[in-house]
Amino acid sequence: QVQLVESGGGLVQPGGSLRLSCAASGNIFSINTMRWYRQAPGKARELVAGVSSGGTTNYADSVKGRFTISRDNAKNTVYLQMNSLKPEDTAVYYCNAGFTSDSGTYYSSVAWGQGTLVTVSS
Repeated sequence: QVQLVESGGGLVQPGGSLRLSCAASGNIFSINTMRWYRQAPGKARELVAGVSSGGTTNYADSVKGRFTISRDNAKNTVYLQMNSLKPEDTAVYYCNAGFTSDSGTYYSSVAWGQGTLVTVSS
């Protein structure tokens, strides 16, 4: 079983920055693509950014040029550097990943963690 623990959220003023972290632990042989999602109040969860095991990244149009996703494969951790934050970035941020277990079974996703709340407000 694999668990994801997100951290780094908080209250920040518009224009500010935050760095989110998500650590995966458990029965992991390798992790494929790691992704960040967010869910704003009253809205559906949306994909924010993804990074492949080889380092290829992709972003939602709404965060391009402001957010940077990265990963540390040795630590099974994915990061999201968020700059120039806007009130519309306010949401609970979640990570997820596809992974291969020690037994060789591939899983396309993991049970959602608790997320980390980002509030952008003056």
